[in-house]
Amino acid sequence: MLLIPSAHAGLLDGEQPVESRLSGLGHGQSDFGGVGLMQTPTARMQRAGSLAFSYTDVSPYRRYNVSLQPLEWLEAGFRYTEVTNRLYGEAIAGDRDYLDKGVDAKIRLWEESRYLPAIAVGLRDMGGTSLFGSEYLVASKRWYDFDFTLGLGWGYLGARGDLNNPLGWASSNYNDRPGRGETGGDQGGEFSLNSLFKGQMGIFGGVEWQTPWQPLVLMAELDGNDYQSEPQSNDQEQDSPINLGARLSVTDNLTLKAGWERGNTAMLGVTFGVDLAGLSQAKLDTPPEPLVAKAPASNQLSWPELSREIQAQSGIRVDSLTREGTALIVSGESTRFRSTAQAEGRANRVLHNRVDDYFESFHYRLRSGGLDTREDVHARADIAKAGHDVRQQLRYTHSVYALAATEPNDSKAEGAARYSGEKVLLENTGDRWSAGFSPGLNQNIGGPDGYLYQGYLKGSAAWRTDRHGWLSGSAQLTLFDNFDQYEYISDSKLQRVRSYIGRYIEETDVGIDNLQYTRTHQFGRNWYGMAYGGILEMMYAGVGGEVLYRPLGSPLAYGVDINWVKQREFDQQFGLRDYSTTTGHASVYWDTGYKDVLAKVSLGRYLAEDIGMTFDVSRGFANGARMGAWATFTDAGDDFGEGSFDKGFYIMLPLDAFFVHSSRDNIGLAWSPLTRDGGARLNRKYSLYDMTSYRDMDEYWQGFESKVWK
Repeated sequence: MLLIPSAHAGLLDGEQPVESRLSGLGHGQSDFGGVGLMQTPTARMQRAGSLAFSYTDVSPYRRYNVSLQPLEWLEAGFRYTEVTNRLYGEAIAGDRDYLDKGVDAKIRLWEESRYLPAIAVGLRDMGGTSLFGSEYLVASKRWYDFDFTLGLGWGYLGARGDLNNPLGWASSNYNDRPGRGETGGDQGGEFSLNSLFKGQMGIFGGVEWQTPWQPLVLMAELDGNDYQSEPQSNDQEQDSPINLGARLSVTDNLTLKAGWERGNTAMLGVTFGVDLAGLSQAKLDTPPEPLVAKAPASNQLSWPELSREIQAQSGIRVDSLTREGTALIVSGESTRFRSTAQAEGRANRVLHNRVDDYFESFHYRLRSGGLDTREDVHARADIAKAGHDVRQQLRYTHSVYALAATEPNDSKAEGAARYSGEKVLLENTGDRWSAGFSPGLNQNIGGPDGYLYQGYLKGSAAWRTDRHGWLSGSAQLTLFDNFDQYEYISDSKLQRVRSYIGRYIEETDVGIDNLQYTRTHQFGRNWYGMAYGGILEMMYAGVGGEVLYRPLGSPLAYGVDINWVKQREFDQQFGLRDYSTTTGHASVYWDTGYKDVLAKVSLGRYLAEDIGMTFDVSRGFANGARMGAWATFTDAGDDFGEGSFDKGFYIMLPLDAFFVHSSRDNIGLAWSPLTRDGGARLNRKYSLYDMTSYRDMDEYWQGFESKVWK
């Protein structure tokens, strides 16, 4: 059963900011995206893990905004501004409206207290052409049903120029702001740093009122812009600097907005927001069985039946059952519950209730892709003790590979004789096949061709030849697309390694997306390897390999991958084009230990044979959701073309947030402003870092005592 989860709901509470709604007092999206009033930002933040999509129309601008809140004190987003009375240019995009891209960030410097306001500093449209580039310092204070904001803006936000820049006292360079096109960002995609906090300042601010009717919030603001220095000589008449508006929460996730801006122009907007960190769904999983008071004197099930019962109740797919002294070793992969502590806790009950009293401990040798990643040890006496007294903390230890297994003692003589010489109790060779279907979406956003999309249905299958090898394949059926409009090709001098995407999508409705054989290998306790060959992705076939060093529980991991690939024919069958290259990267993964923030840096050679570095930072949440962003800088320089470097953001959604049964699976959505050839990486199907996720012990211990009995 599929249910749509909703964000947390909450009530207004005295003088404290509302933290539980995505659209209540102090939590609406501005015309530019990000928490704010209409044209102006506030010092407010959404709940960490929030994601908002918003659209506003204030002639002549239509803005499409995405705002993310990865941390309580950090807001980030990007935006497309369609200028409806300006064109890209007939040679580039015919009669299509001009489209500008921008990147924003806001950092909270001070959290609101009883007497002091929240204070934040922000950058708006800080990359690329910076047509709407601004910097600001803003404070917000809640007083009962009112939320007040006052700020200072530079650039577009402060174009009215109410005040001289006090930073000019330190350096005269701050008195004048470089004109557009003089900021270093005229190429598009570059960061314009030499204009930050320069020029005169404008005062902006406003107030929101939570009306007695809970869904309705009214707004009034003082705009810091006089609209007499608009980009592209597109100045607008302003009859009043006061903007008035209203925001209506249709649901916790959907908000409508309307207003009257510049004293003469209507504003309409809509926002869809979701609390990714709060996505959850009541589960209808079979409850764990109660523990029996006393372990049985003899096995209640055969080993094959026992393995099936373990998988049915715990989701652990058993590869083998072995004995080491009085320890029963369960080797396999946890496939259902996101918490391995929960999966092992359920399996403990199955084993304790059915396995004879000869066994004194249960070990779980967790595998992924055939690789042994971790071994967890549960003492049977502790399981029984804690199972009948929830206040008793279950003792737990872990190690990898050969543990000092407990040998039979005199009281176990009968059991020792029964299991004498028997090390392997069961080897499972079944379940070699797996298959499934999933929807998908390809996007190309922000170019002169407008928003391009392809919706498809993907069918996938895999056949495991042995523990360390498997054949995987997938094919895509296009359901709908508009890539026939993909016409504009940038003036990049790089090899066209990605910008042929329109040809790949248009020349076939059914294409082979992947068909490869993969093998893994364990070189040592902390060393993992993988090799693969075949059709590796939509556009490339070839061979490659990866090696990863990842110590158990360490915040750092190091990997190297190298691939020889050849470009595929546009029909996505078995034909190949002439272009071939060698690509690969050395990567460092750092689990920062702060708020589940993962940082990754990769240095190497990209598909167009440019050399550079990719930075990827993401934040995870307890329910399995993750949001992140990446940026790639290479030596392509001016040859890169529009955009100057590759960048984008992505989210990972936990499937069990939408279904009433537990699942470890996620679906990913990524947005990149442009599909360009510079900084293009091979889309490898498998990653050793993802395969060895069990090596991270932090998740296991979060709420361990409650999860292990859930």
